[in-house]
Amino acid sequence: MSDVLISKAPPRTTGGLSATLVLALGTFAVGTDACVVAGFLPSMAEDLHVSPATAGQSVTVFAAAYAVLSPLLATLLARLPRRTLLIAALTALGLANLGSALAPTTAALLATRVLAAAGAAAYTPNAGAVSAALVRPELRARALAVVIGGLTVATAIGVPLGNAAEHWFGWRTALGLVAGLCLVVAAVLRAVMPRLPGNARVPLRTRLAVLRRPAVLTVLPLTVLGMGASYTAYAYSVPVLEAVGVSGGSVLWMLLLYGAGAVVGNLAAGWATDRWGSVTVLTVGYGTMTAALGLLAWLAAAGASAVPPVGLLVLLWGAASWCQTPPQQHRLIGLAPQEAPLLVSLNSSAIYAGIGLGTVLGGATLASGAAVVYGLGAGLAAAALLFLRCSARS
Repeated sequence: MSDVLISKAPPRTTGGLSATLVLALGTFAVGTDACVVAGFLPSMAEDLHVSPATAGQSVTVFAAAYAVLSPLLATLLARLPRRTLLIAALTALGLANLGSALAPTTAALLATRVLAAAGAAAYTPNAGAVSAALVRPELRARALAVVIGGLTVATAIGVPLGNAAEHWFGWRTALGLVAGLCLVVAAVLRAVMPRLPGNARVPLRTRLAVLRRPAVLTVLPLTVLGMGASYTAYAYSVPVLEAVGVSGGSVLWMLLLYGAGAVVGNLAAGWATDRWGSVTVLTVGYGTMTAALGLLAWLAAAGASAVPPVGLLVLLWGAASWCQTPPQQHRLIGLAPQEAPLLVSLNSSAIYAGIGLGTVLGGATLASGAAVVYGLGAGLAAAALLFLRCSARS
């Protein structure tokens, strides 16, 4: 979420939910942009005459830039009217994707991915809080769920969409379609969203003071480790799936299984956290991810081609990857309820830092084979589990 104070604007009863649906379409566009590249990395690498590991740094650069820019932009842009900010962010994201689609070199591609991350970092943390300001208080949770749902759906189908679009149209057209979606949503937001004021600027030092709390510092690194474990292999999902006998059209189905697992894991984790607590849910999640990636490493090392078991393991991998967010947010909010929006925003930065870390590690080991990439992901998941158990007892 964001540091936007939902009390700054009076709740709306007319048009609020329709604007919220458009905001959710915007978060879907942002999430798709963040995920889609992994679906066509091999063709992008071939077209730009670089290795898949080098092309994968476009994911790293986006994630790292998002993680750094999110708190900075929240501070710098705090006073802008919310509608102006959201429209400008989506427009910037659309133009950056258009630049990525036309990029003649890897350097140009990486530069446009930084600009895309800036647009995403300005949009996503504000969309949820703005949606809550647009509706009556009793509808706020529903509005928030709708906007977050855009990101969840994008997580589930972003990479499969990229893979499918690459086969049908080519990777440049796929990024062009994402650019078009961003610009269309920006235009619709301008038409349906009411004017909302900005907020007082809060110094960055004040925003980040919460990081001096030791308890917070034991939670955020776990998010980085957990997402890094997943993305070590996921950022290079097409080549590493081929190493376990999945090729051609089957890759798309495997990516859809990962997405289905992500949606189910996210929803189940919210319910399970309320029932059994954050540490229990995270323990099961990291244990499952360690086992799934470890078995995929074993299959890749053995040169096995066993599509049904791989499908089950990919489903579990997706569920374990995205079951982390609800319990981690629950832990952070429990540490400082009065600073919940900032902590959730910092956790989002940690998610993207983890994505960047995993992409770097996966790219560095990709030439050594898929078994090494899967094994490294399993090792990071095991490290996350160990870190959790140690920090939970402290």
